Amino acid sequence: MNRVALALLLCIGIPAVGTPADPDAGPPNPAIDMKGFLQVSQEAAAHRSTRRLSVEEFLRMSKEAGTIVLDARSKDKYDLLHVKGAISLPFTDIAIESVKKVIPDKNTRILIYCNNNFVNNEVAFESKLPRASLNLSTYIAIYTYGYRNIYELGPRLDTNNSKLPLVPSTNTSVKKGAR
Repeated sequence: MNRVALALLLCIGIPAVGTPADPDAGPPNPAIDMKGFLQVSQEAAAHRSTRRLSVEEFLRMSKEAGTIVLDARSKDKYDLLHVKGAISLPFTDIAIESVKKVIPDKNTRILIYCNNNFVNNEVAFESKLPRASLNLSTYIAIYTYGYRNIYELGPRLDTNNSKLPLVPSTNTSVKKGAR
């Protein structure tokens, strides 16, 4: 192959190397915006970096007026065991109207925790891969809806001796250490 043809092939091929695929490629759907999701995810990640709480901070803040503790796990998991006083809003139900109903004031302080904050109870707090942690999805979703007063429980806690009070919903008979 002569040098001109080789140079032309290299010039044509090089821009494609390392260039990300269009995240919105494929059949168009105006109700799905991958580029927007990736952008708001980056914004939420920067916002989240200073809003991870110790157990003590989480406990203190949870008792203050204008604060809610949000549990985005499934209703079944919430019913088995949840932080006392937490409000259930399953991630699958986070939508425009449900968020407005549960958190009508965007200035409300929202404390979140999820599966990967707890160990020793896989029934109630089923582990997810770290990159698929429900904390991350919940934080991004709530941030996307315009809430900025969000904080996240940082550490992993043992359900058998957690400083956070864990309780089942009424009519639920699973013990804290059940597997």
